[in-house]
Amino acid sequence: MNNAFMWFIFFWVFVLITFMSIGGFFMFRKFMKVLPKTDGKSKLDWQNHYVESSRHLWTEDSKTFLNMLVDPVPTPFRDIARHSIAAKIGQVALESQADQITQDHCIKGYILATPKRDYRSLTSYLDKQRVDYSAFKHLLKG
Repeated sequence: MNNAFMWFIFFWVFVLITFMSIGGFFMFRKFMKVLPKTDGKSKLDWQNHYVESSRHLWTEDSKTFLNMLVDPVPTPFRDIARHSIAAKIGQVALESQADQITQDHCIKGYILATPKRDYRSLTSYLDKQRVDYSAFKHLLKG
């Protein structure tokens, strides 16, 4: 019985170290987003700036389209993904000096906000939803 208890303790030590390592990794990534860049603002500050600055440009159609774009994201991460994608879409719309956010702004911002490693799932989801992204295929190359 003493040997079984030792293996039980060893198993739980391994599980706890694994979970703490995973949690530490995600906490470190969040910490890196909060650090200020050379301009004095962090990545999260810029995201909040673009979301607030472009709030008046969003229409009901563009909000619905954004919700459709973040639909494949797992539920616990969906709000964070929606915020970061909306920030990139807002940045694209503000840089083009648009009067309102269109579907093209949403597609371009969605592609720019998505990490390159996820481009395959991004394109398969857009194909499945029958969204025409042919004008932005050059962004997927880089």
